[in-house]
Amino acid sequence: MVIMINQVINIQNVTKSVSIGNSKQTLEILHDISLTANAGEFLSIVGPSGSGKSTLLNAMSGLSKPTSGQVTILGTNPYQLRPAKAAAFRRDQIGFIFQSYNLIPALPAFDNIVLPLRLAHRKVDKEKITQLLKQINFEANPSNFVSDLSGGEQQKVAIVRVLVANSRVIFADEPTGALDTVSRKIIFDLLRHLANQGVCIIMVTHDIEMAAATDKAITLSDGHLEKVIDDPTAEEIFQALNEEKS
Repeated sequence: MVIMINQVINIQNVTKSVSIGNSKQTLEILHDISLTANAGEFLSIVGPSGSGKSTLLNAMSGLSKPTSGQVTILGTNPYQLRPAKAAAFRRDQIGFIFQSYNLIPALPAFDNIVLPLRLAHRKVDKEKITQLLKQINFEANPSNFVSDLSGGEQQKVAIVRVLVANSRVIFADEPTGALDTVSRKIIFDLLRHLANQGVCIIMVTHDIEMAAATDKAITLSDGHLEKVIDDPTAEEIFQALNEEKS
């Protein structure tokens, strides 16, 4: 298979099954999904709760191996790498914004932001970090432990951690879920700016208006990829989601 230079993600015929309790029965939660994403492309994944959005994001990003199918990120199958190389690949090439933030409570906010940079022996630009925190209306002291921060402030720390990492691809699971309207727009605009600079961004969201501002919207229903909408409008996404219900 020939991979185009600007193609960042290629998943083919991906399925994901999980065991049901202690029985040998399994439940398939992703069904034969194929899609691609290119450098500089901003994709949104939308669908009702339980449709498989986060599961798809985790399979695409190298965090959760699919039961079958092929996943390629930047020409590499992350599931074929040894654990240490897989961790280094994710750290150096991929940014993650999780719903659960994945911060270290015993470290200050600033140290959480720069930890991936230090692990990769990369330069820490304190001025840039300070500017980003100010830009997204982070009102706490960066020297405060994250355990003392509100959910919204913790989410901002997790977002800045990704923004300063110079990742080539960013996977974001409801990146603005805990934020106010103004902060949501600021964060989205920063992600859009990164996409304009060539970063590939895959974002799970329930926000139809936000999805409509991305380059491509992917709608899921019960683990099936239903539609891929280029240059989507809110009306098109809303209609697609309602069609899936009927």
